Amino acid sequence: MSGGTVDRVVVVGNGIAGLTAADTLREEGFDGELTIVGDEPHPAYSRPALSKALLLDGDGDGGKGSGKGGEGAREGEGAGTAAHELPPAGHGATELLGVRATGLSLDRRLVTLDDGTALPYDRLVLATGSRARRLSDLPEELTLRGLDDALALRSRLAARPSVVVVGGGPLGMEIASGCLAAGCRVTLVSQGMPLTAQLGPYLAGVFVEAALDQGLTVVETGSARIERRGGSARVVLDDGAVLDAELFVTAVGDIANTEWLAGTGLTAKGAVPVDSRGLVRPDVAAVGDLAAFPTPYGLRRVPFWSSAIEQAKAAARALVRGDDAPPLRFQPYFWTEQFGLSLKAVGYLPLEGEPDHVDGGPGGGPALMHWPDGDGGGVAAALNYRIPIPRLRRMTRPAP
Repeated sequence: MSGGTVDRVVVVGNGIAGLTAADTLREEGFDGELTIVGDEPHPAYSRPALSKALLLDGDGDGGKGSGKGGEGAREGEGAGTAAHELPPAGHGATELLGVRATGLSLDRRLVTLDDGTALPYDRLVLATGSRARRLSDLPEELTLRGLDDALALRSRLAARPSVVVVGGGPLGMEIASGCLAAGCRVTLVSQGMPLTAQLGPYLAGVFVEAALDQGLTVVETGSARIERRGGSARVVLDDGAVLDAELFVTAVGDIANTEWLAGTGLTAKGAVPVDSRGLVRPDVAAVGDLAAFPTPYGLRRVPFWSSAIEQAKAAARALVRGDDAPPLRFQPYFWTEQFGLSLKAVGYLPLEGEPDHVDGGPGGGPALMHWPDGDGGGVAAALNYRIPIPRLRRMTRPAP
């Protein structure tokens, strides 16, 4: 490894970013002591499956696949395993699960855990991800971030309760879709038309039309809060209107898990800024949802499954090779499945204007679309359209 003898690497975080970093370290030739710390008691799993197949029955195909780096891991193109499960890890690391990192000493190169353990390291990967942002501290407010959240929500849906989902982004819409499919009456609360901020008005309109056709009630509001009145929880909108339900789920964003890094000087604006290779400093990398990396729009967190994978590969290579490692060449890849529609998109979202239809046409049917930019690249999207991801990516490359 570059920069002196490296015998011990610690990876803090056992999600897809930490798992991919560990695998890549081994692929790059690191054969020393490798330790992975995870605050959940479960082995690494496919988080995208939680709001899709697993939310319904746990036996669908969402989230299956190679799991540790292929596009199929993001989309769920595999067979023979539960929706959220990934193949067994092959990195041979010591896994410390169900424990949380509480502190970091950069000078002493020590990670402190909540059970009192202090782990020494020569190289360190920060991959502690993020948690769901909440609107209240009421137990009636459910969120969907981890496996236990998904299993609890699925159990509640079996009784077909009335549901209010607060949050009109992709996760909120996926949850609402799953609740409808489970036979629930569902109201979705959104700031403006759902998905507009994430996808742009054209694609958002396609999805909202499908959602309304399936019976979703959409309520647009400037703000919403959850409160308890008379022993029952309820959602209160900015105009004072009240929404009652038997089940409340919020999907209003995430918060990077950086608190344990207080005092290290590694954090800024709720994230860990990194360079083009994913390094905070030569001996420390940060990957996944807590990392802000260089993009054409400045330093940004990009909390996508595919982003975590690509970041982790680049950063692990940089820890091994140093300056000889290639920088991250990130191209966003977004995927969602809801209300009978599946969308794959390559490029930076949201999108303005209507697309060029390469195949198919408007109206929500199968379509292959392209939003060109000035140099002939732009964004490509496939709606209910089977296409290999490499081909979709090629559509976004600038013309020669």
